[in-house]
Amino acid sequence: MIVLIVTLPLNLWLCYTALKPEAEWPKPLLVVYARLEPFRILNGYGLFRVMTKERPEIQVEGSADGVDWVSYEFKWKPGDVNRAPRWCAPHQPRLDWQMWFAALGGRRQEDWFQNFMVRLLENEPAVTRLLARNPFPDKPPRYVRAILFKYQFTTSEERRATGAWWKRREIGEFFPEATLRR
Repeated sequence: MIVLIVTLPLNLWLCYTALKPEAEWPKPLLVVYARLEPFRILNGYGLFRVMTKERPEIQVEGSADGVDWVSYEFKWKPGDVNRAPRWCAPHQPRLDWQMWFAALGGRRQEDWFQNFMVRLLENEPAVTRLLARNPFPDKPPRYVRAILFKYQFTTSEERRATGAWWKRREIGEFFPEATLRR
């Protein structure tokens, strides 16, 4: 019972600060922290505690003619603004996760991303299976490109009015139009 009395308030506080990381600590906890801090047995480390305030996302597109472009849909990351966010825990969707990091870093020359785009141009089944939808199931696209967007959730009022879960604005080109030499 004593463990519950000690750990329950602490765990509730940790949950609260996970949701609101800028929250002020209560004075009694600050006093305890100040006394223990010289011993370096406590710290504010938290893996990915606060990652981003915005959500940059890469939209990958393919085209048969270089004029009409169709989006590839990923299984987990935002794409279609009308698609609700999906719950994936405890699964770790590696491709979607790497796409997010690529968008955060703006690293347009990452080898894995270039290889990913080449595999889409080849319609490589091992790669297209990682996607929710391949818009070119029978014949590979002739061109691919990637556009960077900033996403944010719609308000509940906006969602009721439009049905959209996300708002997005285009930032610009992430990966230029590319094709395979034939």
